[in-house]
Amino acid sequence: MPRQSRIDAPGALHHIIGRGIAQRAIFEDDQDRSDFIDRLSTIVKESETCCYAWALIPNHFHLLLRTGNVPLATVMRRLLTGYAITYNLRHRRWGHLFQNRYKSILCQEEPYFLELVRYIHLNPLRADIVNDMEQLDTYGFCGHSIIMGKKRNDWQDSEAVLSRFGTGKGWPRRKYHEFVFQGIEQGKRSDLTGGGLVRSVGGWSVAKELRKAKGYVKGDERILGDGDFVDQVLRDAEDALSRGNKLKAEGMNVEKVAERVVRLFAMKAGEVWSSGKNRKIVQGRSLLCYWAVKELGETMTSMARRLNISVTAVGKSVARGDTLAKKNGYLLFE
Repeated sequence: MPRQSRIDAPGALHHIIGRGIAQRAIFEDDQDRSDFIDRLSTIVKESETCCYAWALIPNHFHLLLRTGNVPLATVMRRLLTGYAITYNLRHRRWGHLFQNRYKSILCQEEPYFLELVRYIHLNPLRADIVNDMEQLDTYGFCGHSIIMGKKRNDWQDSEAVLSRFGTGKGWPRRKYHEFVFQGIEQGKRSDLTGGGLVRSVGGWSVAKELRKAKGYVKGDERILGDGDFVDQVLRDAEDALSRGNKLKAEGMNVEKVAERVVRLFAMKAGEVWSSGKNRKIVQGRSLLCYWAVKELGETMTSMARRLNISVTAVGKSVARGDTLAKKNGYLLFE
């Protein structure tokens, strides 16, 4: 059975799980863990990806990320490839480090955001890396210690978590700590990491009730949310794919998109492909990236090669092009 494509979009919330091949360790010591975190720090800042929760376990890791202007696939490829190369060199090994593809679950914001933060941050306790909440509060390789103010970094969005527990400094932190503590007795939450229909409807108890009532709720192993959310995500993904395929079937391609931009900005033919900080060129290139990626379905990697820039730069161009098109009413078709 062919594997399903990932579902992603700017602003999408994802629970990421990456495991070592054959359940082997991917973090041997603190130097490995620090290298992984240093890479994660750099990449999320450069890609404007929000990180709310994370935890490193010897043979796997968890991340809770919100996609910025750079696709999640690009963020994870940079993180995992760079880390694997360094790990293999340091430990004098070769071959794959990670098991198949990382698991990416697109999540409905409510009611899952805080549940996922809690679940991810309790992983070191469930794995017996720390003995109790007091040790978890200061454990340096989990985002919980950052939210508790015991450790510091400049790339994790702790405020987005604490703001859900009230205002001020002390009170939200105490309520967050209490919330995490209450999750210990829940143990491993298969409804947050398991597959398909059961996860999408909210766990086994809900699924059993639906079966008794002969109800049907759409499920998908790539998505965590209720039936309406799952259905909407799949519909949006299908619409975007269909639109791009339809345009290509009608003869539209990146070169014709570029021609439209050249006419719109009264540019010379090659200017839209050139580099530089000239305002007209920057705007034209931004609109080209936006229409090529969002309307035609081109990948950011493909556009990066065409324009000889980084994928991160393409992501930023797409965002600028989106704003430019909406502000000025620019349309791909005249």
